[in-house]
Formats: sequence, C-alpha cells, structure tokens
Amino acid sequence: MTDHVVYVLECADGTLYTGYTTDLERRVAEHEAGDGAKYTRGRAPVEVVHSERYASKSAALSREHEIKSLSRAEKETLVGLD
Repeated sequence: MTDHVVYVLECADGTLYTGYTTDLERRVAEHEAGDGAKYTRGRAPVEVVHSERYASKSAALSREHEIKSLSRAEKETLVGLD
C-alpha cells in the first residue's frame, strides 16, 4: 500500500507551503535542492511542520485543497505555530 501524504512546510522566509507526495523524505529533499515547487525555490531551508497520511490519493488531494483554502491564522493553528 502506498501512503499518500499531505504536508505543510515552513519556509525560511516564514511562509507556509502545502503539498502532496507519496514520498515525503524525497519531496522535502527536492524542495531543499530547489527542484521542488516553484514557490519554494529560493525559500530554503524548509521544515516540515505538519503531515497527514491517507490510504487514497483522492482523500489526500481533497485534504490538500482544504488546507490550501485555510487562512494563515487557521494554518498556524493546524500546525501548532499559534
């Protein structure tokens, strides 16, 4: 069974980035190397501040969308930065 992971990164500039992957360790390394999402390029180092695992891709992508729809304050509460 493949884990489908939704994660939140805190970037070096204090911003939060939400993404989806099936391999969190590899994906974080890509973000660190500047090969991840366009948004995180130039914002390294990044730190995983929250992750959730799902059995299905559809559930994970739905949750990613929910998190991306949250306000900054709501995201900070979710990840424990408040």
